[in-house]
Amino acid sequence: MSGVEPVRVAIACQGGGSHTAFTAGVLSRLFQPDVLSRHRVVAMSGTSGGAICALLAWSALIADDPQRAEKLLRQFWSDNSASTPPDWLLNTWIQWASRLSNYVVTPAVSPYDTFTSDLAQNELRTLLERSVDFGALGQQNPGLRADPGRPLLLLGAVDAVSGDFKAFDSRKGEITTEAVLASAALPTMFRAVHTGGGVYWDGLFSQNPPVRDLLDAGPDEIWVIRINPKELAAEPRTVAEINDRRNELAGNLSLYQELHMIEKIDSMIDEGELTGSRYQPVTVRMIEMAPLGPSAGTASKLNRDPAFLDSLIAEGEARAGDFVEALLFERDWRAGDLDAIAGHFADDCEIGSVHPFKPFPRQRGARAVKLFVSRYLAGAVQVDLTRKQVAEDRVTWQVRSKAGQGDGERLIGQAEARFEAGKITSFRLGARA
Repeated sequence: MSGVEPVRVAIACQGGGSHTAFTAGVLSRLFQPDVLSRHRVVAMSGTSGGAICALLAWSALIADDPQRAEKLLRQFWSDNSASTPPDWLLNTWIQWASRLSNYVVTPAVSPYDTFTSDLAQNELRTLLERSVDFGALGQQNPGLRADPGRPLLLLGAVDAVSGDFKAFDSRKGEITTEAVLASAALPTMFRAVHTGGGVYWDGLFSQNPPVRDLLDAGPDEIWVIRINPKELAAEPRTVAEINDRRNELAGNLSLYQELHMIEKIDSMIDEGELTGSRYQPVTVRMIEMAPLGPSAGTASKLNRDPAFLDSLIAEGEARAGDFVEALLFERDWRAGDLDAIAGHFADDCEIGSVHPFKPFPRQRGARAVKLFVSRYLAGAVQVDLTRKQVAEDRVTWQVRSKAGQGDGERLIGQAEARFEAGKITSFRLGARA
């Protein structure tokens, strides 16, 4: 990569309670030297648990010690886990009570009517201040925080009284313990946080996470770590399931709106409708947590069992590992280097192509891969960077091609790849989902 400018990246972290341990795993992988040698993180944002993960990674970044992010993230989630007998009992009781609410009506208690709300919020404050030296962040130094080379951090919240969305901004000196607590103040569990003249609730109800303001940092790409599933395996039926799904959809709505705006602008630039140096395309990539399944239930978002949190961190690292491999594959694909592209495929990879592209019956083996790559990927089919790439259990790209129809018509479709141990084990071209 000598002499090549690193790709400027902004990372947005969606919130989702204990599920954001997945985000800790993703960021741990993304902040490794092999990734940062090719990418420069210019901004981060987060909401709720995503805000905490973004803060920890950002604090390592501005200290010029990005590899420390993994240690900070793991330590926070370890400290936050139910690691003592009283914590085990409390965590078990919360899980039991949450599942019980699916079947019987349980009394709703306002956080203003119980001292446990203050205790929980103070415990979180202690964990944050143990992990991050807020006094060393430079938030009280106007010259330092205005440094254009310093990465931006945004934490999402909403003012419960005015209804205004709020993104606490590092360049305005707003990153404090109270700002993080405000972003994580789930109103059914915590009292609103009074800071900076506002009365703040969890940003899950507004920008989950902030995306639009990340554009101020001038990124080439925005990477979104998404926790809330787009689809469910079954219809929500209980009151708890319905409320949880309603909150997920509300959070996803704002995210989709902001990403759609970016993709629309990218498309207009691509089509020549927007020209000039003022308009620069921004590629959107998403790393998604797979749904945990109905057995986990909504209670799992409050689950602090160490084994559960460790499994989410491990899943996040694995998913980010596939994402990194997909970036390398895409780089060679876009360069059109046949041998380099073919080198990403496992020897027994299953490949195939269906409508709208020329059919290629499913086959396995190095010979089939070589033929497939030369026919489709070495120039004929190209990644459409105006549409987002998604990494879940598979990695998908929107793709386009002018080849194969004879009339110059541009074909629009989707490429889907599964990665295992750093190699592509299945690859398919077909219609968009």
